[in-house]
Amino acid sequence: MKTFNLILLSILVTACTKEPNNSLYIKTSQDKTYKSQQLQKANILNNQGIDAYQESNYEKAMEFFLQSLKIKERILGVNDLNTATSYNNIGLIYKQQKDTKKALLYINKALSIRKRLLGNANTKTAESYNNLGAIYAQSGKIKEALMATHKSIKIKQNIIRQEDIDLAISYNNLAVLHESLGEYTQALEHYKKALETNQRIFGEEHRITQNNYKNIVQLYFSQNNYAKAREYMKFLTKENEENQLEDIYIDAPQY
Repeated sequence: MKTFNLILLSILVTACTKEPNNSLYIKTSQDKTYKSQQLQKANILNNQGIDAYQESNYEKAMEFFLQSLKIKERILGVNDLNTATSYNNIGLIYKQQKDTKKALLYINKALSIRKRLLGNANTKTAESYNNLGAIYAQSGKIKEALMATHKSIKIKQNIIRQEDIDLAISYNNLAVLHESLGEYTQALEHYKKALETNQRIFGEEHRITQNNYKNIVQLYFSQNNYAKAREYMKFLTKENEENQLEDIYIDAPQY
């Protein structure tokens, strides 16, 4: 019976102190403002830490970074990209202080978050692998440093390759649009820019490169420039799809 009375008292107190909806809205708004202010403070502290780091004042930099991290962990949690930035920066301070164990701990924390949230095809993930390699190299673990650095380079190469593919698609789309307006000189210019990029990425016989050749051949034929058409026609080896604007798409990240 005593237990029942205590529970009932708790319910009554809760009922009596319940805020009306408008007060709840004000409280929620105040919470958002508070969080925003705290994150702004955390970012200022982080930037002050970077300034101190660049001046080789590592103790002061660590002080700023730890204050920033404390706020981020409280407001954002330990699995946020902004928090990962702080882990990365603290890891670099420990690297400068030759504390390999702690440096690896924090850089790996940042890497883990970035891999999970961004995947293995992102510059931030590459940054973490690069920093990991630098720490291993400093501690004399050359094989581990090579592995981490190779991973960083591979990610960056894949990013550059995808950006080049997207650029070629944009050049091709520009060419199609210029051609539809009768602006054949501009169309040819952009078809050739797309071709040059796709030759480097895919090679001569790939469907995409072949389609570039076909577009150029057809455009020269439409202008009665048969000599130029034949010049590019000799590279055609496969049938190609009709001219159309192509989409730039992003593959789902691999986790």
